[in-house]
Amino acid sequence: MTMIKLPLAAVLAGVLALSACNEAGQIGAQPGDPNQKTKNAAMIGAGAGALLGALSKGDGNRGDAALKGAVIGGAIGAGIGYSLDRQEAELRQSLGNDNVTITNTGDRLIVTLPQDILFATDSTSVRPDLQRDLGTVARNLQAYPSSTVQVIGHTDSDGEAAYNQQLSEGRARAVANVLINNGVAGGRIQAFGRGESQPIASNLSAQGKAQNRRVEIVILPNAA
Repeated sequence: MTMIKLPLAAVLAGVLALSACNEAGQIGAQPGDPNQKTKNAAMIGAGAGALLGALSKGDGNRGDAALKGAVIGGAIGAGIGYSLDRQEAELRQSLGNDNVTITNTGDRLIVTLPQDILFATDSTSVRPDLQRDLGTVARNLQAYPSSTVQVIGHTDSDGEAAYNQQLSEGRARAVANVLINNGVAGGRIQAFGRGESQPIASNLSAQGKAQNRRVEIVILPNAA
């Protein structure tokens, strides 16, 4: 079989353009398609694989390496996307708290818990009734062990920035400890505090401040 030699720029531009278009819904995206996130993950993986494959070879072989990398990366990305879809569905089925939101970006899951339901004011102790929901998340994480888990605390802008940073760190550690105490390996979990630096809503209203006070559990699948 004769393999057509393509310039590296053409290979990468084609793969990455397809990835971008698919993510934006311009190519192959069907409204309500349950497999769309898996497809997006496959395209992202293909783009990353093409780039890594090209960078690993000399100038003469970069086009071929990019194509091979795209195929391998696409397969890995599709597998990750499918696994995340399953994990998301199982989390939604097992979590009974309407205040907990789950976002599937195609390459990670983000479980967002409002701090107002997790903690009393100025406290870093997780409320006993919410530990059950965290136990549910912990069991799901154990069922899908091939991931890194980031627990990230956020606050609104009320009070001193230094205090908010400290509070967000303490609350992130508290949630991480509940997950660990429910059987999740400590080596998988990273806890961070972001204080008031990453709002998702305006801090000019009570509703916006409530949205900004949150803990995010970010589930990042391992590539291998």
